[in-house]
Amino acid sequence: MELRHQFDLNILLSCIKMARSTFYYYSKKAGQCDKYEQAKVQINKVYQVHKGRFGYRRITLQLKQDGMLINHKTVFRLMGEMRLKSLVRIKKYRSYRGKVGKIAPNILNRNFKADRPTQKWATDVTEFKVKGNKLYLSPIIDLFNQEIISYELSDRPVFRGVMNMLKKALPQAKGSAQLILHSDQGWQYQMEKYQQLLKTHGITQSMSRKGNCLDNAIIENFFGTLKSELFYLTEYQSTDQLKKDIEEYIGYYNKKRIKLNLNGMSPTEYRAHYNKSNN
Repeated sequence: MELRHQFDLNILLSCIKMARSTFYYYSKKAGQCDKYEQAKVQINKVYQVHKGRFGYRRITLQLKQDGMLINHKTVFRLMGEMRLKSLVRIKKYRSYRGKVGKIAPNILNRNFKADRPTQKWATDVTEFKVKGNKLYLSPIIDLFNQEIISYELSDRPVFRGVMNMLKKALPQAKGSAQLILHSDQGWQYQMEKYQQLLKTHGITQSMSRKGNCLDNAIIENFFGTLKSELFYLTEYQSTDQLKKDIEEYIGYYNKKRIKLNLNGMSPTEYRAHYNKSNN
């Protein structure tokens, strides 16, 4: 453009082998404002805040919550232009499996829908391997809103960790009638002390059928999400760093990670919305 004042346009276009129509097309585009400039700024902000874990659908929901109405197809296109892509890729993982037995019936029976908080809980243990060392996560999840109620992290799959996790969750179980706590048939959940603690607090124990992980699908899905959005994205050098990141992630998961099946709310937001509507 600067050389136009010194040379004939035809000569310049001939040198760079560009058609006159192409030149005028891009000249016109250069003079136009990008009507999606602000949208791109907000999309990038949401993408960075969630560390690349959100795809275009969740980003669209977040923008809507922030007051920006924009079509999900537009967000998809703009993210393509900005070369922003969800870093998450679901990978296979293995939950820790203990000795199996038959202690309690499968009361839950894959009926994962809960009408209120503290009606149906599920628990399990999953294993992480880091540089020859292991870390075990034992959480309780509320099937109403997929919120992590309590959890315990330990370097061995010890019974004490499961009991500590359960004891931390008990204050939230007070006043809740007919609460079910579902698990697989791992040895921890067959221990007499564990069963007695449930009975003392009026909690009904439910167990999956032998070798059937689909009977506890909600918490299995949480483990898959945690590992895909955190563990698989980082090459950890120590279990101490992983433990710290898991603690941070669970806080993020409960309070900030919006879910499509919770009407675009995070687990804690969904619970708060329920409590407000029923008071």
